[in-house]
Amino acid sequence: MYAGTDDRTVNAIVNIPQCCHAGFGQAMPFNVTELMKRAPPNQTGNNGGYYYSFWSDGGGQISYNLGSGGSYSSNWKNVGSFVFGKGWNPGSGHTVTYKGSFSPSGNSYISLYGWTTSPLVEYYIVESWGAYRPTGSYKGTVTSDGGTYDIYTTQRVNQPSIIGTATFTQFWSVRQSKRVGGTITVGNHFAAWASKGMKLGKHNFQILATEGYQSSGSASITITSK
Repeated sequence: MYAGTDDRTVNAIVNIPQCCHAGFGQAMPFNVTELMKRAPPNQTGNNGGYYYSFWSDGGGQISYNLGSGGSYSSNWKNVGSFVFGKGWNPGSGHTVTYKGSFSPSGNSYISLYGWTTSPLVEYYIVESWGAYRPTGSYKGTVTSDGGTYDIYTTQRVNQPSIIGTATFTQFWSVRQSKRVGGTITVGNHFAAWASKGMKLGKHNFQILATEGYQSSGSASITITSK
């Protein structure tokens, strides 16, 4: 089950106890205990002509803003894990352009992030990162949009997913040199994955995401697509 808001600028500040899971989309600070009685741990909707998604497993403080058009920003401190961004539902192999700023302290990513079903796959095209550069089972490289990306797969067992707790594969394209801004020709990555036997399924949502894990930081991103 997902909750959403209408197409307007939304601001939220959240203090989430480490023991608690909560999703949100309120326009003001609120009591998480009360929120947990009425909202699922995911928040999705439409804003500025784009789809957005927020997910958190709890911990720390997160504030975010859904700005006009394809813009959004977030600040986080001592979080457990969260993913937030704007994009499309369903996703596709289109070309995405973006710009912005990203200042992580700890483990965090800026990536083109999405899901497919049948098979269930969580995928990342990682553009920048903080203390940890993602890795996994190495499959090769793809060169696209002025850079080279390393391709990996990883397996997640009994972890949260868009269909609930499940076991699924993660696909990764990780840029060898960091950047925050530019063009992502998504279809180039999809084609490279397919050539290595990495099969995507039916597309669900796809966002230009900020993700944090046991970290602090800030990001401000604006996206468009061609």
